[in-house]
Order: sequence, then structure tokens, then C-alpha cells
Amino acid sequence: MRSLMGAPAGVVEHLFRHSAGRITATLARALGPARLELAEEAVADALVQALRTWPQAGVPDNPGGWLFRTARNRAVDLLRREDLERSKLPLLAELGDGGEPDSGDDELAMMLLCCHPELVPTSRVALTLKTVGGLGVREIADALLTKPATVAQRLGRAKRWLRESGQPIELPGPEFVESRVDSVLSVLYLLFNEGYDATVGEAPVRRELCGEAIRLARLLHLDPRTSTPRARALLALLLLQASRLPARVSESGDLLLLDDQDRDRWDHAMIAEGTRLFDAACTGPELSAYHVEAAIALCHVRPGETDWAGVLACYDQLLALRPSPVARLNRAIALAMVRGPAAGITELERLEGDPRLARHLPLPAALGALWLRAGDRGRAAGYYRRALELPASDAQLRFLRRRLAECTS
Repeated sequence: MRSLMGAPAGVVEHLFRHSAGRITATLARALGPARLELAEEAVADALVQALRTWPQAGVPDNPGGWLFRTARNRAVDLLRREDLERSKLPLLAELGDGGEPDSGDDELAMMLLCCHPELVPTSRVALTLKTVGGLGVREIADALLTKPATVAQRLGRAKRWLRESGQPIELPGPEFVESRVDSVLSVLYLLFNEGYDATVGEAPVRRELCGEAIRLARLLHLDPRTSTPRARALLALLLLQASRLPARVSESGDLLLLDDQDRDRWDHAMIAEGTRLFDAACTGPELSAYHVEAAIALCHVRPGETDWAGVLACYDQLLALRPSPVARLNRAIALAMVRGPAAGITELERLEGDPRLARHLPLPAALGALWLRAGDRGRAAGYYRRALELPASDAQLRFLRRRLAECTS
């Protein structure tokens, strides 16, 4: 056992997040999709028990195995209370008492089931983020630019469909796999972004979420049934973005913008792997939004100054493939880097009436930054004050307050 006394408050969450999705997938595959909520309850109870016992007893040598055994035993206890489901007990017993299971196929099967075409796309994304990604309702709402109540309704409908459909948690035939891969890619993209720009909590980035998204993207890439050019392009994008994480936060825990980062601290092995995967993803005729976003990420990590004209051209291409208000926001920032802050401000002000961005912190923050660059501190301060009224992580709040102080000093 390793001592937990004096360890950071998030260590248990970090260990749990790394294992929760795969444990839930393994239990749910044994129990069937109708008992998904029981599997989730068992895993959640295992977390509670870890929070109660590990601070005093220490972290087990194999924390993932400990969580799996505790969750499996809790599932057994819950099933024994339901006479109609006692037939599932032997299936749980077959899972064994060893360490954490090698459940790559279980997780892949769970992701593909959560992205079944009979579910509406928004429910697929919410269900997968909750079940495999381990995100809470609030985190999912922030990632999808929607309200927590809406996410809760989508999850309720999706889980009801799982109970009633009778669909097994198993890998579908090859004729059905490709139709579901795009939904899985969307989920992993959102999961990574929630870690890269944390919207809740003290940490400015949540590296365990980024790492989990990369791990699950590797599952898709390594399985020949799901290793499409889009899957390779997404994994390349995630690696290129994650390569900058070591330099994205200062020693005091504050966010650092790209120009302020120490490039020597970037993970250059990750950049090399991402570049190789991007090249492999571009060997055929397919061009997806993930290809374009990976190309943008490459522009940022190449040696020397960022090619902002190239970034702007990529955003034009991205908007043609997958138009979205967030892509338009990012394009406006690139436009400001090429043509000056006034051009970017004009584009961003057109987005202020979009209800999807009403509570999207980067919009007022970007307007504040561009007005500050343009020399109008009063308008910049107004936008930074507006940004401070929106949900944000502690590090984002500190960053915005520093910028506001710069405007008013």
C-alpha cells in the first residue's frame, strides 16, 4: 500500500477516472445493457469506498484492480437484491479475482453501442461521455454548449432505449461498424476538449481526461475494424494538441497562452508521433474536419513563428466541411492575427447574437483581448467583466482577472 496522506486532493479522482470507463464496460457487458445503471452504481460505490478508506489505509499497489474487484463485488450485492436478475451472478463470478481486466474489446463494444444509429446524435454523445468517458452532467453540458437539464433528459432517454432495445454489448458486424465510428470520434473529441480547457474545478487543464481520450482513440486506431482515416486524423490531432500541455500551465498553476509557452517543454516525441499519424491519415482521398484541425495543430507546433495565413486558410476549409460557431470564433482570431484586431472584432461581434455562444466564455474573452490590442481598454474591460460572469475554472478566472487589471491599471 502507498500512503495517500498529504497527496493532492484529486489523486483518487485521477486513479478512478483512468479505470472507471473500462470497469463499467466490463460489468455492463456481463450484465447486459438493461443493467447499465446497476454497473454505473457499482463503480460509483467503489469510488466512494476508495475515498473513505484510501486516505487512512493508503493507495493499493494495484488501484485499478482494487476498484474493479470492489465494483464487481458491489454489483453482486445489488443483484442479490433482485431475484429476477440472479442468473447474472455466475457471469460476474467468471470475471475473476485478479487485477483490472484487459477490457479493450469491452470498451470498444460499449462505445459502439452507445453510438447506435437508433439513438439521436445528441443522445449518443451524452451517453458515451457519461458511460465511457466518466464525465458528469455539468461537464457534458459545458462540452456540448447546452444546459445540464437538457443533458439529463438525453441521458434518461438513451438509457431507457438501452433497457428496452435488448441490444447486446458486443462488437457489431463490419457492415455496421463504420456507421457508428463518426459518433465515437465526436465523443472523444469533446472529451479531450473538456480536459484541454477545463470548465470546472481548480486545475486549468485536466490531463487525465486528455489522456483518456487519447487512450480510447488508440483503441479505435489499433483495431482494424475501426482504424479509418478519420480515426487516424483524430488521434493525430489529439497528440499534437496534448504535446503542448506540459508548457500550458505556469509553475504557479496559471494558464499560459501559446506565445508565452516554453517550447522546450513541449512533448516532442508526441509531436513526432502525431505528425506520422497525420501523414498516414492523408494517404487516401478522404478529407475530414479532423484532418483540417490536425493541420491547424501542426501549424502551431512547427518550429518558428506560427503561419497564421495558413491557419486562416485551414479555418476556411474547416467551415466548408463542418460549419459551427466555435469554428467561426477561432477563424476570427486567426483573421485578427493576419489582418489586425479590427478585422477580428468585426467577425466576433457578428457571433454575439448566436444563442449557442451565449454562455461560451471564449467569445467575450477573445473580444476583450482584441479590443485591448486595438488600444480601447474601456471596451476590453467590459468584455472581460462579462467573461467573469460565466462558468469557468479557477485558473481561467485568475487569467481573466489579470487581463481586467491590465485594462484598468
